[in-house]
Amino acid sequence: MSYSQFTTIGKAKEAFELKTIEGGRFLPPTEPITLSAALTAFLEESIPLTALASEKARSEGIIYPILLEVRRILHRQISLFSGEDFTVDEAVGLNGICDFLLSRSPEVLEIEAPAIVIVEAKKADLKPGFGQCIAEMVAGQRFNAAKNCPISTVYGSVSSGTQWRFLKLEGKTVTIDLTDYLLPPVEQILGMLVWMVQNG
Repeated sequence: MSYSQFTTIGKAKEAFELKTIEGGRFLPPTEPITLSAALTAFLEESIPLTALASEKARSEGIIYPILLEVRRILHRQISLFSGEDFTVDEAVGLNGICDFLLSRSPEVLEIEAPAIVIVEAKKADLKPGFGQCIAEMVAGQRFNAAKNCPISTVYGSVSSGTQWRFLKLEGKTVTIDLTDYLLPPVEQILGMLVWMVQNG
């Protein structure tokens, strides 16, 4: 058992006794953030190459550089983990690898609380990623509580790199924004991610 077993939203809801709310944007209006010249140049090269590429190429070529930019914007006072084991409770399937995890701790050698944003990468069809992302968000919630760092909200995203969907977990309620946020432009997504890290 691991995060990958949660192939549907229903499986995650049943396993963790969650309810879901589907709708439009749940984030408040956020200011777009101008990206650095380095990220601009990198994405100009990588986006055309990854348009039809594998999930791994999209993760490395688009998602990771954007999350790294979030860390730079926040003066490296947060940590970014890619492909790390995030085993919280193996007995209930909260174990395995997270594609990406942002923590509000500056420590980078191992994941420290609070885990605040989880990003699940998918190649094209985002739907299979929702159940897995929700399970990873539940793991983040439980991890934070076990570390005496309970926070009200854990955010999540399922992304192909050029398409982003956002989720939030508060208590036993998962809110799913049904809007596809497209990239480019990058500025809106950067603004949203920075807001999540600061306000989770």
